[in-house]
Amino acid sequence: MLFSTTVRQRLGILATASLLSVALPAGAALAQKTKAKPAPAAETTAAASSFNVEIPTIDAINSNVDDDTLRAIFSGALAENADALAGLTASSITIPEIVLATTTTIDGETSQATIVFSDLELSDITDGTAASVTLSGMTVDAGADGSADFGVLSAADFNIGGVLGLYGLVDGDGQSELETIYTDFSFEGGTFEAPDVSCTMGAMTVAEFKARPLNYSFTDIMALAESLEAQDEDPSPETVGAALRMYVDLFTAFETSPAEFEGFDCSGVDDEDRPVSFTVAGMSMGGMSPGIYPSIAMDGLDITVEDDGTVQVGNITIKEMDFSGPIAAIQAAPDAIDEDWFMANARALVPAFGGFSFSDVVVDVPDPDSDGERISASIGAFDLTLGGYFNGIPTDLLTTASNVVIDLPKNTEDEQIKQLIDLGVTNIDAGFAIDASWNEAENTIAVDEVSITGANLATIALAGTITNASDALFSVNEDEALAAAMAVAIGHLKLDITDSGLADIILARVAADQGSDPATMRPVFAGLAEGTVVGLLAGAAEAQKVGAALNTFVSGTAKYLTIEMTAKEAPGLGLLDFIAAESDPTVLIGKVTIDATAK
Repeated sequence: MLFSTTVRQRLGILATASLLSVALPAGAALAQKTKAKPAPAAETTAAASSFNVEIPTIDAINSNVDDDTLRAIFSGALAENADALAGLTASSITIPEIVLATTTTIDGETSQATIVFSDLELSDITDGTAASVTLSGMTVDAGADGSADFGVLSAADFNIGGVLGLYGLVDGDGQSELETIYTDFSFEGGTFEAPDVSCTMGAMTVAEFKARPLNYSFTDIMALAESLEAQDEDPSPETVGAALRMYVDLFTAFETSPAEFEGFDCSGVDDEDRPVSFTVAGMSMGGMSPGIYPSIAMDGLDITVEDDGTVQVGNITIKEMDFSGPIAAIQAAPDAIDEDWFMANARALVPAFGGFSFSDVVVDVPDPDSDGERISASIGAFDLTLGGYFNGIPTDLLTTASNVVIDLPKNTEDEQIKQLIDLGVTNIDAGFAIDASWNEAENTIAVDEVSITGANLATIALAGTITNASDALFSVNEDEALAAAMAVAIGHLKLDITDSGLADIILARVAADQGSDPATMRPVFAGLAEGTVVGLLAGAAEAQKVGAALNTFVSGTAKYLTIEMTAKEAPGLGLLDFIAAESDPTVLIGKVTIDATAK
């Protein structure tokens, strides 16, 4: 029969889909043997769909639920028979074949697909828990649109009653604790074919999945979804509040062990009919827990367009994200959440994101801004680690990069690149590091390292201590944060410079322009550097020592130069000191102690 997808009718369809997807995540949604004609998704799109489920036979051994009821359940009438299914006891339930036929029409274009689930078997079922559940395979035939063939899916300790209770289809008896829904989930993988692409998918495993009953029934969820859809882009504050609280409920209702996926390998053609391959060697996801979105890692990404270019990444890792702060803010919010509330609580809604990293990156693609040039680069490793969140701002920061190699383009209008090429530099192999953390007890920020490195060129590293860094620096009040920022001071700075060949390159170029040689030019530049520093630090007791150290470094006798500056009085050099130094740098000399060494 024909009907529109009301809340109750969608409930039956989605509940059945959820039951199979929780037990067997790759399973498709099953619907009743009926037709569904949903309302248009948008004014410009007319859409209609129908579903037909056929179950030729069911083999139930020692079952306390009759075949007709089982057939109704697996055909989509799950909500109506939830209590019977939650108490199911049987030696085994075997369904050799479930055939789902779908027809979808969008803007007058009709597409059809047939999905066949083979050999669904639940074994040793006692009071709604099956010792094992297995689906030997699933095929999809969408005609000219494509096809798919998936292997065995299986799981152990499948808690059918737990799934039904999760979605409020049976009484959870006040349960609020997480309980095991299944263990030892495995998926053998399969293949997928479409007109322009074909893929092979690897296996997937998950050791355990836990859940608790949601605080909202499926009816509540669907009713809220329809309300949001009806209110379009301007939902009421009451609807927004209800949606956010429902999201929090969903996000805190699950717990999983780590998941492993053996990746996929796809090949096809692009818009210009060039062969394209897209490969991921493997993926892993950390365990999910209430309020915590786990880390996700991908290995062996390779995207190649034949006779055009390639992008390869050895590993990409998105680190864990902690939503406990935003969850607490939403739970404490009023029923109606409006724009003013979002503005006032913007910082509280920032999750504690751990950062991300990637390594072994190789890029070789055409340069879209030049004719015939290519972008050729590689990155050995990059990491961003964030922590110590305070009012939505990370107070611990560590980011590093190494072996960032870029080939300099031969034809360029960039003056800086031209200068490097003139110096004989054809590629850059660089790295950098930033390492800083806030100490709340001492009101300081320790800048352990800010450095940049060029292989066979030089390394410049800066470290120091920022004082007067109170918690007001991270205040949600902008005026308070600005005032706190203006009050910070620098108590100590240390500059380390390592010459790994840059001076030789520069001096060779300068010497050639002067018709001289580097050995002759070095003492000249060393003397100039020493004299300039001694003149700048005139009156300072350390002037001669600093000048001598700089002379030794520039002359090439030493490859390492360290200059340290320490404020004589607490808290250190503040904003007003540096403003005064813009017109007269010497005003800082009497306020700091300077030391320098070269070796």
